[in-house]
Amino acid sequence: MTTPTLPALRDDRVDAMESVVFTRIADERLTRRKRRRGVGTGVGAAAAVLVVAAVIGPMLSMPPGTASFDSGVVGVAEGGAIDPGFGVAGDGARDLGAPVAPESAVGGAASDATTESGSLNAPDREIIATGSSTVEVDDVRSAIEQISDAATAADGYVESSQVGGGYGVIPLDGAGSQPAVSSGWITVRVPADALPSVMDGLSAVGDVTATSVNRSDVTEQTVDLRARVAAGEASVARLTELMGQAGSVADLIAAESALAERQAQLDSDRSVLASIQSQVAMSSLSVQLTERSQTVAADPAGFGDGLVAGWNGLIATLNGVVIGLGFLLPWIAVAGVVVLVVWGVRRIVRKRRGSHEA
Repeated sequence: MTTPTLPALRDDRVDAMESVVFTRIADERLTRRKRRRGVGTGVGAAAAVLVVAAVIGPMLSMPPGTASFDSGVVGVAEGGAIDPGFGVAGDGARDLGAPVAPESAVGGAASDATTESGSLNAPDREIIATGSSTVEVDDVRSAIEQISDAATAADGYVESSQVGGGYGVIPLDGAGSQPAVSSGWITVRVPADALPSVMDGLSAVGDVTATSVNRSDVTEQTVDLRARVAAGEASVARLTELMGQAGSVADLIAAESALAERQAQLDSDRSVLASIQSQVAMSSLSVQLTERSQTVAADPAGFGDGLVAGWNGLIATLNGVVIGLGFLLPWIAVAGVVVLVVWGVRRIVRKRRGSHEA
């Protein structure tokens, strides 16, 4: 039996066959890559949906948060940061009219922080004293009333106060109940010599956990302001006298312009001096109040308690995931429609290109 002899192929024919084989191999590899990429993308998208659902579900089922309500002189807007002892504006910014003058405004006067409860004012010095304390109490509202009464008894007054807590539940019959609170603060102004006794009296309100007294020496600033006020008064009196002696309209106008400028400066100096003297005479005391934590007896849990807690946690997690999926389902549907439209358009474009190439 003889082996048949195959006809010889031309080089161009061999090249064409190799090109077709390699093209098919490349197409198969590309198809496998697309499949793997599609599977990975689908798995990643499903995982992302589950994660987002688990995060959004508890947020959707979470009850409204707590908010503070106004009490006293200064109001606090929701979301505003509370700075104990200072007024808070509606946007959460600190009130610039706070009773303590900043160090830059006292001409470089020394500021000394101390916790001593002795005498605060040194002889012949102008001292602004500001006290602050943190007290743990059983009832925040009652503590604020006690501190307010103590300040009034010392010839002082309440500058601002705030009671923090949640929303109160008001029945349909109109009989409202005060919401439970766990924190608050109050700022009072008392005479400087009465500040130590008022701070010592905080121990009767609750447990004092922290206390401090800040003293700012503003003697140089007050001396400078008094000199400027005296010079301004003399200048205003001299300009008033010159206006009576003006020999022409131009001189009268010039004297009036200078008098208005000096009078404005004099009024500003008097206002600053009066504010500093008020802060020296009436010290500020800020008290942060927190509810005393209740002592809880230890109750060791067993295996059964842990199993119940785990089951409850699983149910709560699944509930959150279901809520999140319900929230995301409309978005997923819209996204799926968009993807199908894009995929259909691309497929039509590819078919048209293939028909043109053929």
